[in-house]
Amino acid sequence: MNKANIPPRAAAIGVFSLIAALAFAGMQLQRNSSNDVEQVTVSTNTDRTEELAANFGGEVTYVDSNGIRLRLVEAGVGPLVILVHGWPESWYSWRHQLQALADAGYHAVAPDMRGYGGSTIPENIEDYNIMELTADVAGIVSALGENSAVVVGHDWGAPIAWQSALLYPDLFRAVVGLSVIYEGRSETRPVRTLRQDPDDDFFYTRYFQQPGVAEAEFDADPRALIARLYTSRSPGTPTEPPEITDPRAGAGGWLKRLGEPIRLPHWLSEEDLDYYLSEFKNVGFRGGINYYRNGTLNWELTTQLAGARIIQPALFIAGELDIVNRGATRNQLEARARPRFDDLRGVILQAGVGHRNQQQAPEDTNRLLIEFLDSLELVRRQSGRQ
Repeated sequence: MNKANIPPRAAAIGVFSLIAALAFAGMQLQRNSSNDVEQVTVSTNTDRTEELAANFGGEVTYVDSNGIRLRLVEAGVGPLVILVHGWPESWYSWRHQLQALADAGYHAVAPDMRGYGGSTIPENIEDYNIMELTADVAGIVSALGENSAVVVGHDWGAPIAWQSALLYPDLFRAVVGLSVIYEGRSETRPVRTLRQDPDDDFFYTRYFQQPGVAEAEFDADPRALIARLYTSRSPGTPTEPPEITDPRAGAGGWLKRLGEPIRLPHWLSEEDLDYYLSEFKNVGFRGGINYYRNGTLNWELTTQLAGARIIQPALFIAGELDIVNRGATRNQLEARARPRFDDLRGVILQAGVGHRNQQQAPEDTNRLLIEFLDSLELVRRQSGRQ
């Protein structure tokens, strides 16, 4: 694949965005000129990834996008649908969607996002800001010879999908978010606190802010993190009591606050777990955690999005028991989100389902995605892959 030629941000996001983009580009040029050696591409588990991709109807490819290399798993021919994973995951989070979307007439593409798996692992924290992440996704479209795509994101991938739709409205024809709904840009500047006060209640996103701390804990025991985290977000799966019950941050890190699974969730096999573990054993958790360290910078780089609405057809899907939405009802979520959309076609809560809904309830999630995609009548458009 040739290096992506990303559509000019001026066309996508207007004059104010062009100013922001030019300023950011200047910052990037200065940073890259002095840190060329800090861009490292790590290809891991090549044979295993190719085998698993084939098992789920896909093939492994690589593209250059936004100055980095991304590993993709692709399936099908037709209108392009990009599936953006969350933390701590990979393309494999979408394994159940690839063949289903391909069979429905779509070209499904699941990348390892920057910092993950077989894609580039930049060194600098600021390399993981939202302008870079959305530019990575935008670059996939042109790298694959397409003029447009639908973007779908889960967990951290959902904010990337929403922001991609906002920043590149001429490129992304529709958008779907899973788990994390879009409620607009914050009116106040978020403050990044590097150290959490030991007497404050522990909260994982604050724990992530001090560079080197969380990744050291997780890199030392990847299985404990993945198994415990996936299980704790899958209601109904039994776990042992947590070893740390003191709510104060100073009582310890995160792993011992998550109970050891008595068994894995029904949707996660030992083979699934082993693949996730092998990926993170090779590349570590630092890249994905850096997404959480750019809240302030993301806000500063997106002033042009104050009050912006998503104009494309949009859909939100979440598990009814997803901890992210804190028990909010469908009506409550829709009331919070609808003022931010011009064409919000649904807010759907899947009964009895937790956080990783595309893995826990793949058939229902596939049905909802395909119904939405079919409603767009994209199949009638000529695809650059055909």
